[in-house]
Amino acid sequence: MKPTRTSTRRLALVAATAASAVLLAACGGNDSGSHSAHRSPSKSASSPGASASAGAHNAADVAFAKGMIPHHRQAVEMAGLAATRASSSQVKELATKIEQAQAPEIKTMSGWLTAWGEQVPEEMPGMDHSAHSGMPGMMSTKDMAALKKKSGKAFDTAFMEMMVGHHQGAVEMAGAEKKKGAYGPAKTLADAVIKAQNAEIVRMNKLLGKG
Repeated sequence: MKPTRTSTRRLALVAATAASAVLLAACGGNDSGSHSAHRSPSKSASSPGASASAGAHNAADVAFAKGMIPHHRQAVEMAGLAATRASSSQVKELATKIEQAQAPEIKTMSGWLTAWGEQVPEEMPGMDHSAHSGMPGMMSTKDMAALKKKSGKAFDTAFMEMMVGHHQGAVEMAGAEKKKGAYGPAKTLADAVIKAQNAEIVRMNKLLGKG
């Protein structure tokens, strides 16, 4: 039996409808996939990944962090002596300020080095700073031992004289980072170090009668 024109038209209509349904389903699947693919990058971008934490840095940034960490550690160590040895309340206040500012900065710079795949400088045992004695402003092991033996006004004077030199070294290192570094947060920290420590140098020189 030959199909009539009406039945032929019905079959064509059914086929077209089925094709449209398949096409819509396919588009729906692709659309869902594209949204999924779109969501994935935005999710990774919002989370602190390696690329975000590493950032654009160079050798100067690495050198700054590796040098400033032990430099800060010594300043914090010197400041810690003031609590039981200083006689001046102003010296004690200054020492506390140094500890509160530089201890968190050590953690920040250590985090940078870890993110960059670099080794964080090891802490020296006791007052042994011989490995970093060539760094600008760093006190020798002998200097640190001598400071530890002082107390009262003698400690106040020695502490401030040593810390002025120490701060000057930090300012020099921070200046090099500002000129040669590439990592934004490191350059910002360097700027903060310069401003804060220059202000403390002025203050200590006044207390020493040199301002």
